[in-house]
Amino acid sequence: MHSEQRLNLLKRITINPEQCGGRPCIRGMRIRVTDVLALLANSLKPDEILQELPDLNEDDLRACMVYAAQQLGGKA
Repeated sequence: MHSEQRLNLLKRITINPEQCGGRPCIRGMRIRVTDVLALLANSLKPDEILQELPDLNEDDLRACMVYAAQQLGGKA
């Protein structure tokens, strides 16, 4: 993935100190990055997550993974 693509995806991740305790969320919604990552870790497939959280799309899921990789010091 190119750095421009990563940056565009990361723009989907928002942090608002007055929302969800300041934890990273997706596009200003009250859906936390950690919620999506937990669903992925529990073996839900992307299409199942999108059914569970219909306000999200595939790029939102990618953004969560890119954000997590960045926080761990890697490049997605």
